[in-house]
Amino acid sequence: MKQLDNILEKESKLRRGMQARHMFMISIGGVIGTGLFLSSGYTVNQAGPGGAVLAYVLGGVIVAIVMMCLGELATAMPVAGSFKTYAQEFISPSIGFLSAWLYWLNGAFTIGGEWIAADIIIHQYLPHVPDVVWYAIFAAIYLALNLTRVGVYGESEFWFASIKVIGIIAACIAGVLALFGLTGHPAIGLRNYTGQGGLFPHGLGAVFLALVPVSFAYSGTELIGIAAGESKDPSKSVPRAVRTTSVRILLFYVISMIVLVGIIPWQKAGVNDSPFATIFQVAGIPYAHLIMDLIVITSALSAGSSWTYASSRLLWSMALDGMAPRFLTHLSKQKVPVWSVVVTLFIGTLSLWLYDVSPNTLYLWIVSGIGLIAVLSWAIICASQIGFRRKYVREGGDLSKLAYRTPGYPVVPILGVVLNLAIAVSLLFIPGQRVAIYAGVPIIVLVLLGYYLLYKPRMAKS
Repeated sequence: MKQLDNILEKESKLRRGMQARHMFMISIGGVIGTGLFLSSGYTVNQAGPGGAVLAYVLGGVIVAIVMMCLGELATAMPVAGSFKTYAQEFISPSIGFLSAWLYWLNGAFTIGGEWIAADIIIHQYLPHVPDVVWYAIFAAIYLALNLTRVGVYGESEFWFASIKVIGIIAACIAGVLALFGLTGHPAIGLRNYTGQGGLFPHGLGAVFLALVPVSFAYSGTELIGIAAGESKDPSKSVPRAVRTTSVRILLFYVISMIVLVGIIPWQKAGVNDSPFATIFQVAGIPYAHLIMDLIVITSALSAGSSWTYASSRLLWSMALDGMAPRFLTHLSKQKVPVWSVVVTLFIGTLSLWLYDVSPNTLYLWIVSGIGLIAVLSWAIICASQIGFRRKYVREGGDLSKLAYRTPGYPVVPILGVVLNLAIAVSLLFIPGQRVAIYAGVPIIVLVLLGYYLLYKPRMAKS
């Protein structure tokens, strides 16, 4: 397809220094953040022991579907614009514009959220150090990592993300030992699974409701698509990263939840400040909270760094297409979009200010509204794969030449679109989640107005 060559040529200026293991860990870094370490207990409390595990299994299946669709797209078109470019080319320019701006805002605000989480923990140990000092340190670290060569950034993220992976594995091992009484304490066994209320104390309906926060917890896997734009050998590294990421993330989450539910009764799970620290405590590991707090801080900074990387590359791609100011296309000598990194971090810092001004209203509304883009982005990825495959075949493309093909086409991508849209619609029926619709719809309308009133007329004149 000539169109593929044009897309690749337009975004070929970034240096391809990303290896498969870097791409995998960037995705891990974006997914495994404070949501798993601090908020997983809430899911257990709301869905019960069996319901929480089942919700994470179903969420993992949806992630696998999205990753299979993204694998074909990112292998054929390894560009930093990723699903923005795919939606723009294979659905419509307006959907590409919408997904780009919403996802960039989502990433920028996620940076601020991770900083806030890390600062709250640090403040427990160093209460006299002003918050602004830590935010300045975080910003300096992010700038240092994201303005260097992409290979250096990929290597640093590999080791940062490895710390949290090791923490999860250690917690799971400690939990299993505690369940079987191998830590010097009486065995816990399966009483938390068979106790009061059984596996599904709130019914099977609670599983579907829990699927909403679970899907948000899994968001970040799609960062592989953006990292593909700087991959050394996309035809080999992207399929490998796609296959390993969805499976390993599913295992991390599901095994963690199985152990977590076994250690902590579901009735108490929602009130634990760090359920994984509780696992270490039950296993009799000294300094459990300190160890887990250090892991959570590293996890938060790693997740924020992954989102800084991905969001800045997306913003650079948007600027190439005229969706953002032209100065954002500037690359440093290291072939890094320096101003896109700076502006992304600036908006992340702005989110900190919004949190200080109005944590329970303005900030909550914006974050909840933008959070809706997680499942909408997944639906767009699946729909883009359908559009790509149809156009590729229609223009005489040879399917055997695709380095990676989405299995089960067209059933798999159609199922991905339907399931993700169903999750988005279900927000209307969950009282605590309706704010995402109330805030998200106006944001979507504003972005689309920007497309039709500003971007489209300007493109028509050029």
